Amino acid sequence: MDSYLTSSFLLSLLQIVWIDIILSGDNAVVIAMACRGLPERQRRIGVFAGALAAALLRILFAVIVSQLLAVPLLKVAGGLILLHIAVKLVCGEEEDESAIKEHSSLPKAIWTIVVADAVMSFDNVVAVAGAAKGHDELFIIGLALSVPLLVVGASLITRLIDRFPILIWFGGGLLGWVAGEMIATDRLIHQQMVEVLPATLQGAVPHAMGALGAALVVGLGFALKRRSDRAIAQQQAAAVGRAEVDVLGG
Repeated sequence: MDSYLTSSFLLSLLQIVWIDIILSGDNAVVIAMACRGLPERQRRIGVFAGALAAALLRILFAVIVSQLLAVPLLKVAGGLILLHIAVKLVCGEEEDESAIKEHSSLPKAIWTIVVADAVMSFDNVVAVAGAAKGHDELFIIGLALSVPLLVVGASLITRLIDRFPILIWFGGGLLGWVAGEMIATDRLIHQQMVEVLPATLQGAVPHAMGALGAALVVGLGFALKRRSDRAIAQQQAAAVGRAEVDVLGG
């Protein structure tokens, strides 16, 4: 019981809760869009059944990923994937909602949810795997939390993030931190650190890599977002210019 009250365990738990909150939004959008064409009663069934199927799928992914992360350099690969996910998150890149069709059939709606979630849940599982740091019980807690977040909290989470966009940057920074720690704790990387660094510095490396990952995500995300916003502004200005020319020419 005492092992569940350590600062490391509690910090990992808080990280997983925040990751679930940040990354459950897109999955909730898929569920809502797939079920919006159903009658009210079937819609509720579709939401619960879809979320349950998605949670079971995440458990399967979690078991596979947790075993694979013990292989040398796969934590590095997982960390790099997570960095990519985090940058996309802060830049505002979202899933293509036009690819999610509404259905008037309950089984088709549930199938759409499961297929979409199979693609979208990988980021959640990799993030939770990194934050759990080998604690299987944290995997279970994180995945169990995803169900009420998907079913009940999706609209609240979306409104909260819309109202306070800075939460996205905190979430992206957290994912960057988890990614940095994941890379630093890879078996092969750890062996290299043991050979090169003195024992007094080895314990600080994961935290330093976490801070570097968070800074990288926020910095790169900010730069890419500024470039994207500038390109959009130029396109809008060009469109206005063409419209003015058409009016004058007419």
